[in-house]
Amino acid sequence: MPDSTKPRIAVLISGSGRTLKNFIDLAREGSLPVEVALVISSNAAAGGLKFAEEAGVPTEVVERRGFASHEAYGEAVFNPCRAAGAELVVMAGFLKLAPVPDDYMGRVVNIHPSLIPSFCGHGMYGDRVHQAVLDYGAKVTGVTVHFVDNEYDNGPIIWQQPVPVFDDDDAHTLAARVFEAEKEAYPHVLKLIANRRVQVEGRKVTIGGRR
Repeated sequence: MPDSTKPRIAVLISGSGRTLKNFIDLAREGSLPVEVALVISSNAAAGGLKFAEEAGVPTEVVERRGFASHEAYGEAVFNPCRAAGAELVVMAGFLKLAPVPDDYMGRVVNIHPSLIPSFCGHGMYGDRVHQAVLDYGAKVTGVTVHFVDNEYDNGPIIWQQPVPVFDDDDAHTLAARVFEAEKEAYPHVLKLIANRRVQVEGRKVTIGGRR
């Protein structure tokens, strides 16, 4: 039976679903107080769909082709979220632009594999981000969890966690270390939201009364 005391979330994916699997595992063991109510993929071949199906989580595939506009695609993505009663929409490697409708503004979160506002924006995802960090010679990178608005990587920042860059790193070794930080930071933020500890005023986010 679903636990009505836990917020229902919809998770949006496009690929392997590693982050989704982390959510499902943590929710199952009780350390992440959310109910994964729906998984939506922009890619019918996404590996993450298998994780959802194995966990008994309903899935939908909403591919971008066939929609005349970004807005139409956004509605096709968020309509199932409404139908599932999702209080929060969590982007986990979702690579398509789906404008956030008014009723979900402030209720959509994303994680980016750098410390925004560095190494972010349109076209900056996956190993592209990590290679850009290395090419620039940055000594520290990290992860940023933020609310989603209708610009790339622009919404209010909820949480940032630094990750060191080592002299012998390549994009793959750096990506692996950043992903370990993602596995900690994203569930931590979802727990804060579930416990209603996150408040937003403009671009300023406070957690538990402390900025």
